[in-house]
Amino acid sequence: TKVVLSFWLLYSSSQRHATLRNRTFCSLLTKSSQLKTFNCTMPQQQPAHAINPTRLKTSLKMAISKLKFIQDKKSAINKQQRRQLATLLSQGKESSAKIRVENIIRDDIYVELLEYLELYCELLLARVAIILDTNRSGVDPSLKEAILSVVYSAPHSELKELSGLREIFIAKYGAEFGKSVIENTNDEYVPAKIVKRCQVEPPSELLVDLYLCEIAKAYEAPYSGLKIEEVVEENNDIDDDDDSPSGGQKEENLETPLAADPADVPNTQKTAPKTAPKALNDFDSLKARFDALKGAK
Repeated sequence: TKVVLSFWLLYSSSQRHATLRNRTFCSLLTKSSQLKTFNCTMPQQQPAHAINPTRLKTSLKMAISKLKFIQDKKSAINKQQRRQLATLLSQGKESSAKIRVENIIRDDIYVELLEYLELYCELLLARVAIILDTNRSGVDPSLKEAILSVVYSAPHSELKELSGLREIFIAKYGAEFGKSVIENTNDEYVPAKIVKRCQVEPPSELLVDLYLCEIAKAYEAPYSGLKIEEVVEENNDIDDDDDSPSGGQKEENLETPLAADPADVPNTQKTAPKTAPKALNDFDSLKARFDALKGAK
């Protein structure tokens, strides 16, 4: 009887352990199946290079609007500053005018940078489908200049909208791409016209004189630099004299009628010294600013 009882106890114990093992195994299977079902129903995360289309379009539109606003604001401030400089020149305070004109030059260059960035943002908005195309691994060649310029110049501007675009493009094309563009280790990355306008350097004396001369002409203010220009023009006229007689016909072309268009008048004088045209060519981008001074009164 004792032997039978012991066998029965062992059998019952083994059965209970088997039942517990089966229940544990079944519960694990149930949890595993639930996890699989949960993973299947969860939305898949977007790949690292994918960006939110709505965010990109909104950021571009906001950047364009802010760029236009800042340009108008800076232009209005510069107009007031030019009038103040004309007042200083009228008072004979040329030293003070030369210092203050640097702010105008710097703001004009900054406005030019904003104009470029506005055009780039409009281009990116028009071709936003190319940016959103996930099949393109790198920067599209048609958008390379625009994207690189925005990424590089964002830290040099005061617009948080450009900083947001910079973050979007770095997330799209990778951190290494952003680092290469920001550092600009290779001069091929960012256009030279953008790099030049992002640099913070004092303007040259020649550029300062050019600005003051144009402001003095526009507001009819006295400036010593204008006298130097008149002396240079007189010297050029003397150099144009010819030793051979011309029958009294040379004086007809010495002066251009005031109402005549300079583009329609043939150039009968010798070219100016090489140093002046070379220096002026460096500031061709500012000619429009000089012309605008005439209508700034």
